[in-house]
Amino acid sequence: MPSANVTVKTSNNVNPIIWHTIDWRSVHKKVNNLRKRIYRASANGNMKLAGNLQKLMLKSNANKLLAIRRVTLVNQGKSTPGIDKVVVNTDRGREELVQKLVKIIPSSVQPIRRVYIPKKGGKARPLGLPTILDRCKQAIVKSALEPFWEAKFEGCSYGFRLGRSPHDAIQKLFCIVRPGKTRRWVLDADIEGAFDNISHDFLVKAIGNFPGRHWIFAWLKSGVMESCKFTVTTAGTPQGGIISPLLANIALHGIEDVLNITYDKHGRLNQKSEYALVRYADDFVICAKTEESCTKAKEIIGNWLNIRGLKLSENKTKILSIKQGFDFLGFNIRQYKTESKRRGITVLIRPSKDSIKSFKKSMILEWKKSVAWSLDRVIENLNPKIKGWCSYFNKTASKRTFAMLDNWMWIRQAKFVRRRHPKKHWWWLKPKYWGGIKGRNDKWVFMDKSKHRDLYLWKPGWTEIKRHVLVFGKASPDNPELQSYWQKRQTYNKKYLFKTRQIIWRKQEGKCPVCMDVIDNGEKIHLHHKLPRKSGGTDHINNLALLHTNCHIQVHSKQGQQIAAVSKLLEPYAG
Repeated sequence: MPSANVTVKTSNNVNPIIWHTIDWRSVHKKVNNLRKRIYRASANGNMKLAGNLQKLMLKSNANKLLAIRRVTLVNQGKSTPGIDKVVVNTDRGREELVQKLVKIIPSSVQPIRRVYIPKKGGKARPLGLPTILDRCKQAIVKSALEPFWEAKFEGCSYGFRLGRSPHDAIQKLFCIVRPGKTRRWVLDADIEGAFDNISHDFLVKAIGNFPGRHWIFAWLKSGVMESCKFTVTTAGTPQGGIISPLLANIALHGIEDVLNITYDKHGRLNQKSEYALVRYADDFVICAKTEESCTKAKEIIGNWLNIRGLKLSENKTKILSIKQGFDFLGFNIRQYKTESKRRGITVLIRPSKDSIKSFKKSMILEWKKSVAWSLDRVIENLNPKIKGWCSYFNKTASKRTFAMLDNWMWIRQAKFVRRRHPKKHWWWLKPKYWGGIKGRNDKWVFMDKSKHRDLYLWKPGWTEIKRHVLVFGKASPDNPELQSYWQKRQTYNKKYLFKTRQIIWRKQEGKCPVCMDVIDNGEKIHLHHKLPRKSGGTDHINNLALLHTNCHIQVHSKQGQQIAAVSKLLEPYAG
């Protein structure tokens, strides 16, 4: 039985591999162990050992298998083709990718496909889409380069990094500007066209003697294909590439040094430092005690960025007082006067007006396009969008916003119902579309009563506010000394709105029991019944498991059931 434990390469050919016979637990273990060794060598300054381990990672068959899975199953752009118009969404296609990835040739890099997506202000953001094969190659190289730089990256960097999120950046900002702190002025900065203008020469120098540098140079110079016209690229790393966010973080590394920001031995910000910084990719906020200090920081950062081929956006870069408030990553951070606090002031973080406006606009479009749909389809289409938005904002003071959206959503429901039944009276509409559900004292729940089980629309006001726990200092999942820290961190924040999934997620310690990767890695999640319902299985928590889509298919495949890890999971709940 071919698996990740079996060498897939022979002298000239590749042994055929069956996708669902891959032991993903073994694959993740090998790649993660190698990442930790690269991190340790980089942290200890052993560049020769780090380089040898990176070469090993580039040749690793386990790394190639994992790259294919991430590109074709996890990444958001998995269904978007490059210039070759090829999309891999079948197991046969993934097996063919394994054959192609045995030998990586830099000269085989193809140009990227340019597409545009709308952004604020009526402008368009350019995206560069490599071919699926080039994305897999980039994922392989990224696994070798990322842990090396994770040992060097600053603690103030939160964008596109493992174990870090926008909520960490927001929580860090709150710690800097909360009542009792002295940094009341903010430089809200934005880099103009960061991904499109990064200097290639600077990136080449920063990457140094990385064993896969030749592939990175080839991707940077691969060119752009737009409307059948080829354009040579002389700067920038295209948004849409797997490795582009990492390259952007490398280019922007060192911003704390130029501002002389220091920390004590416990990782806390040194009060003697003039500035405090929070960066999420190319957006960053610098906090200072005076307006003059912010003006000075703007000049320092401007000169620092020029070396990298970048500059600050004059329209989006502002110097503000915390009393005025500012928007960052979809949130609004502002200081308010209050009589309920000892200091007479409080800092509140709420969803920004633009975020609320954007959500309402998207909901209006969803309601309008679904007027002719069946009611169950309408609810199943809206619920993920509502829950996703609420899950992003439930880490801050959003209760009033959620309550306001409850009222607004009720008006949209009423308009939707009136449009479907313009001649029906209200006494007929109310019992047909609204009712109560068990456990909630609410008789105005929009629901479909025609099914064997009640299907209802989630209300934003039901979302529980749960504060986010800030990641510690420079902590990285690749650091082998912090394994217990990351395991405990998995239990800090609730990942789901429904308690059943919360309990299952906590029992699994946030990991998929088949592949042992984190369950929230971006791949779709299925609810698996250990003893199938057709065989008498129930919805009891002990009979359920949260699995990645690929792992769930493997569990039910004949080939997958031969793997020990999968077979153990199939043991039914005897209760």
